[in-house]
Amino acid sequence: MSVKVLVPGPLTTIQDLGRFGYQKSGIPCSGVMDQQAYRAANELLGNCHGEAVLEHTLIGGSYYFDSDTVIALTGADMAASLNGSPCPVGRPVPIRAGDTLSLGIAKRGCRTYLAAAGGFDVPPVLGSRSTNLKCGFGGYQGRALASGDVLKLGIPGVPYEKIKENRIPCPDYPSDIIVRVIEGPQAELFTPQGLDTFYSASYTVSEQSDRMGCRLNGTAIESIHGTDIVSDGIVFGSVQVTSSGQPIVLMADRQTTGGYAKIATVITEDLPLLAQARPGDTIYFKKQPFSSGGQL
Repeated sequence: MSVKVLVPGPLTTIQDLGRFGYQKSGIPCSGVMDQQAYRAANELLGNCHGEAVLEHTLIGGSYYFDSDTVIALTGADMAASLNGSPCPVGRPVPIRAGDTLSLGIAKRGCRTYLAAAGGFDVPPVLGSRSTNLKCGFGGYQGRALASGDVLKLGIPGVPYEKIKENRIPCPDYPSDIIVRVIEGPQAELFTPQGLDTFYSASYTVSEQSDRMGCRLNGTAIESIHGTDIVSDGIVFGSVQVTSSGQPIVLMADRQTTGGYAKIATVITEDLPLLAQARPGDTIYFKKQPFSSGGQL
């Protein structure tokens, strides 16, 4: 069972939840940008936890299936069609041998996930099937998909009859996005005015944003003596402030350490909002009180 890539889209990669345990060696985690949409796609199909999916960015691709299977689409609506007819999202869709699936331009949001029953069967590298574009490994030959690539499918674990009624609502991704954050580990390096700017100003998603970081443009954030620090650890959602005073939210392909002060950290629940943010969208940061989750 396999899928042939007819049209790949500008950036389509194989991803799972990521590659963990190797950051000490300088290897990024990678993995999907929108974990919420990813989990939903696999759950719709009854897939095992962590199966690989295809992640499309802004524009989808076209695929030819050589055998029967079941798929699910989640995330941004890319006006998918199956053999020229509209293909539903947020539900299991049976596929017959010879079918062609096509995805267009995202109407809202930025990333669409295509899951198949049994997952996309590529060899794990360091415990993950995620594509690491900078290191050139994982996924399909360590790169974005190209026309003519043939992707092997795994063996479905659940019959269609047991999942056919599964549904999830289609998200309505806003262009004005409120992102909740907790105070970062170097917040004390910013002036009161700089902190007030960060929490009150609006920021525009830059066209230079990518899987490594959501780059933002707006009012410069004032620091006390600059934002250079001795490099330390980075997490998914760390908000660094560059020497120009502009924030960058570090995302799935983030580096393992960074030398800019981190003013805040985006809470996990809101990371999918940033993963679906498009160039030109507006971001607002809202401070959340920090909780240790229990008594010490």
